[in-house]
Amino acid sequence: MGYRPRSIKDELRQNLLDKIRRRENVFTGIYGFDDTVLPDIERAILSRHNILLLGLRGQAKTRLARLMVHLLDEYIPVVAGSELNDDPLAPISRYARDLIAERGDETPIEWLHRSERYVEKLATPDVSIADLVGDVDPIKAANLRLPYSDERVIHFGLIPRANRCLFVINELPDLQPRIQVALFNVLQEGDMQIRGFKLRLPLDITFVFTANPEDYTNRGTIITPLKDRIESQITTHYPTSIEIGRRITEQEARIDPIQREYVRVPEVLKDLIEEIAFAARESEYVDKSSGVSARLTIAAYENLYATAERRMLLNGDRSTTARVIDLWGVIPAIVGKVEMVYEGEQEGPHAVALRLIGQAIKKTFLRYFPSPTKLLRREEKDPYGVIKAWFSGGNVVDLLHRQNDREFVEALEKVAGLRKLVERCSVATDDIPVFMELVLHGLAEHEILNKEFILNRWTFKDFLAGSGLGDKDDDPDVRDLLR
Repeated sequence: MGYRPRSIKDELRQNLLDKIRRRENVFTGIYGFDDTVLPDIERAILSRHNILLLGLRGQAKTRLARLMVHLLDEYIPVVAGSELNDDPLAPISRYARDLIAERGDETPIEWLHRSERYVEKLATPDVSIADLVGDVDPIKAANLRLPYSDERVIHFGLIPRANRCLFVINELPDLQPRIQVALFNVLQEGDMQIRGFKLRLPLDITFVFTANPEDYTNRGTIITPLKDRIESQITTHYPTSIEIGRRITEQEARIDPIQREYVRVPEVLKDLIEEIAFAARESEYVDKSSGVSARLTIAAYENLYATAERRMLLNGDRSTTARVIDLWGVIPAIVGKVEMVYEGEQEGPHAVALRLIGQAIKKTFLRYFPSPTKLLRREEKDPYGVIKAWFSGGNVVDLLHRQNDREFVEALEKVAGLRKLVERCSVATDDIPVFMELVLHGLAEHEILNKEFILNRWTFKDFLAGSGLGDKDDDPDVRDLLR
């Protein structure tokens, strides 16, 4: 068949070259890294390097490593029964060498698929050298009636068994320093010591390590000599735009087709979900060194669908549209995915989550509507004047979590000038109610309106309502606006 042995690094390099020439995408489903991370990974593969992916949690480090499997040959031959995936034309184990010497061209061969050439190990403090490299097996010695000085009594660990494979170690700093030291010779010289045995095994492995920055936790660090032996260190990052974040979230979220059929989520709410993550990454209450995983937006997106679906079922409706107040149903997806600094702990996780939702609403509101807090020139008309006048007259709007769609829209329609304001922004007809609601939340976040959560409802009213101030009968300008 013309088969010739070649190292896994040469294999990865050649297959990547072929894909680049054919303009094929190697890392499908990875967004936002086209001009940053992916070129660095491709350069590392072309350079035949071992790789360290360094980045905060939820930045697709493990996903990137797993996708590298597609750069391997579909099948490779191995000596049947070999623990080390021996190449028939270049065996390295005692078992394979003895079998080939005995059987010659009749040596049995198996074909190993590339999906079986990926080995992944999560580094934990309890990982031992025996787990990674190997140990003497007394049972094997007894069964074969061999002394412990015989090489054949060795039980090989994960690394030798990953010969001719991709070997991924996640969270490398969690490995104890003495275990990291055991990787030195494996990476560079290719020999190992197992209980006094010094084996010269020219292992053919491409290593991919993942790690968070050293200041993320106090669990450990990557010792300098090991980092020096890893040729390419590549830094990952979070999505840089709402659009990229949405593509990742919608790809990864597990939304049942039935949910998609009966629950409609307006585009503006999808943007709001991403804005929550951006707000968290910038928040003074959140530990920036720990990061805010993309899993936050994925879980929040799933919760948003579930919140709207639950309301639909309780009301006996056949379909529904998600609302801004449904975002309060995603709080459980937020509080467990942000690590707070001292000030955040004092505020409490629920209060911090509410604050993040409010910041996201405020930013999204300003993308569609003018800022209500900026001073307008005298000749300009306040676009929110009619709305503010309606509330200053003592009117109140209650938005209940359990309201059906008809009752929800009727509550919004009561606000004078609200629909006209939204219609002037060229909003799609189906999205008019959610934008009307967004205006109320946006004005509340800018402290133009007062917003209170009481039991299961959000109440919007004027700050001075009930105080005797700002009564519409005492203000001729208000009476003119309401005519």
